[in-house]
Amino acid sequence: QVQLVESGGGLVQAGDSLRLSCAASGRTWDTYAMGWLRQGPGKEREFVAAISWSGTSTYYADSVKGLFTISRDKAKNTVYLHMNSLQPEETAVYSCSATNDCGLQNWYYWGKGTQVTVST
Repeated sequence: QVQLVESGGGLVQAGDSLRLSCAASGRTWDTYAMGWLRQGPGKEREFVAAISWSGTSTYYADSVKGLFTISRDKAKNTVYLHMNSLQPEETAVYSCSATNDCGLQNWYYWGKGTQVTVST
């Protein structure tokens, strides 16, 4: 079992930056790839970013490449999502997730999410 707790969301203005954190626990959490997904109001949930279990590979949705950075600190049992130049359309609940699916299609463990609201 892997337990995930997100934090760091809030209300920001367009163009601001924000860092989300995901505290992970569970005996095998560091063997899982970790990811961030988001669901905006009236939208489908979408993939944002992921990082391999080793931390050596990262993956991003095209819409956030060059703007968002995912990282993991195994010593602190934490995964981060640094978000730069946020825009109102990125308002969403951001959820941390874990998977052992190499294709990053199926996510097995979820946190409750943290709300990010970007105002104009």
